[in-house]
This record gives sequence, C-alpha cells and structure tokens, in this order.
Amino acid sequence: MKRRYYCLVILLLLTAIAGAEEKTLPKTNEDAQDISVVAKGQEVKKLSGGFSFTEGPAADAQGNIFFSDIPNNRIHKWSLDGKLSTFRENSGGANGLYFDKNGNLLACEGGGRRLVSIDPNGNVMVLAVQYQDKPFNSLNDLWPDPKGGIYFTDPRYGNRDDMQQDGEHVYYLTPDRKKVIRVIDDMVRPNGVIGTPDGKLLYVADHGGRKTFVYTINDDGTLSNKKPFAPKGSDGMTIDNEGNIYLTTSVVEVYNKTGKKIETIVVPEIPANVCFGGKAKKTLFITARTSLYSLQMRAKGVQ
Repeated sequence: MKRRYYCLVILLLLTAIAGAEEKTLPKTNEDAQDISVVAKGQEVKKLSGGFSFTEGPAADAQGNIFFSDIPNNRIHKWSLDGKLSTFRENSGGANGLYFDKNGNLLACEGGGRRLVSIDPNGNVMVLAVQYQDKPFNSLNDLWPDPKGGIYFTDPRYGNRDDMQQDGEHVYYLTPDRKKVIRVIDDMVRPNGVIGTPDGKLLYVADHGGRKTFVYTINDDGTLSNKKPFAPKGSDGMTIDNEGNIYLTTSVVEVYNKTGKKIETIVVPEIPANVCFGGKAKKTLFITARTSLYSLQMRAKGVQ
C-alpha cells in the first residue's frame, strides 16, 4: 500500500513539473530575448564592395535587390543568382528606394530634390517636386502605403544652401498622386520611415533628434497619436513578419513591437539601410558605406 502511495506521489510531482516547464517555454520573440531573428549559425556576409556610399536597398517581387550608390549617381541591381548590374545611371542622387505594388521602383532623388517612379524599362515619371510652390530640401527615404499613397522624409545633410522649406519635415503624397500633405513638422532631421503592412502604423526616425516614433495612420493619410518607440534615431529602417523594427545606427538594432531591443547585428562597416529580399524574403540585405551585405534570417520580410 505504501509503495503504491509513493508511486502515486512521484507521478503527481512529475506531472506538475512537466506542466510548469510547458507553461514557461517561450512561445514568441516577445516572450524571450534568446529567440534570435537571425537563422541559427548564420553570419553577416559581404556580397559586393567598391562603392562610394550605398543606400536604399529595395526588393522587387522576385526578391532581387536594388540599391543606390549616392556619390556615383547610380542605382544597382543584385540579382537572385548573385550578379551585380547597373539599373540606372544619372540617378539624381537617388537615396531611398521602394517598389510599389505595380512593380515600379519609387526613388527619393536627393540631388534632384524630387520623388520619382521608374518602370521596369527605366522610364521615369516625376511624382512630386515641391510643397507650397517651394522645392523640397533633399528627399531621403520613403514608404508606399497599401492605398497607394507615399510617405517620404525630406531632411538636408551637408550643404544647407538653397533650402526653401521652413524646416526638415515628413510628407504624404495622396493615392491619386495629386496632392502633397505635410504630416510631421516637429522633428529635427527625419530620416528612416517604414509602415506596417495593414497600413495602420507608421514608424519615423528623427535622426537629428536621436529618437524614433510611432504614429497612428488616419484614413486620410494624416498622422496622430505620436508615441516614442526607441531611444535611438536611425538612417534606413525595415520591418519583419513578427512586427520587429530594424534600425540602422552604428549597428543594426532590432526592436520588437513594444519598443524593446531584442537583437544587435554587427556589420563590418557602419550600416545605412536594410531590407528583406531573396526568394523567400528571409535574407536581410544591408547597405553599409562601400559595400552590400546579407544575412540569412529566421524572421522574414513582409514588404
């Protein structure tokens, strides 16, 4: 009888321990910091170098990567089969790039001070050149929303001559492409911008103010409910399928949707921008000064 009693007690204890272990197992990236967004055993890999200053990586529908070399005034393409080519010469000092849902490459021409759309054949359409009859400062980064509107940042780095706007702000080009609205006017120097796939939230980095904020996107494209998101500014930014936001500082810093830093990715050169690409959107591409880098990820892109 005693033996049966002890066996029953041991069985109950083992069941309780197993249940406790099951309850404490991490389920998501938010539950535990030790679940990396990087694929197990993977490291940053240099794909190509010899550029002057790489920026604005963007993936097309197939996963090929397009990126800017600003001083050399070019937009390059890194194909899925690992080949480098030049997509556009005389790019207007193109910086931030992004593909729209129709397969056109949207570009912030920092030197040309305009927002353009480039079709697959290289034909250029100008989308925006001014706000209130005055030219922009030097368009930097952009994000097209699900409705077809485009958010873009307009700082000025370097020479500040011929600045005709009253500051460095963030704008929204309406989906009909007929109107430009100023949606943020209280930043020091806005830079990186990215939104959620559902079009409900917009993340904007104040590089000059060294902070990143998140906004609610209203039905008309205006922004409200500004909240601090990360205590760092950023150059370019991206987002993954778990809602994590990737900021570029001296490294790539990853923050979960609550604003908690969960990962630091060290790159051989200082990163300027990031995007997901490749066949399954599970490769993180990083433009960093004179080179293009990649890293295989556990998380995947959603843009």
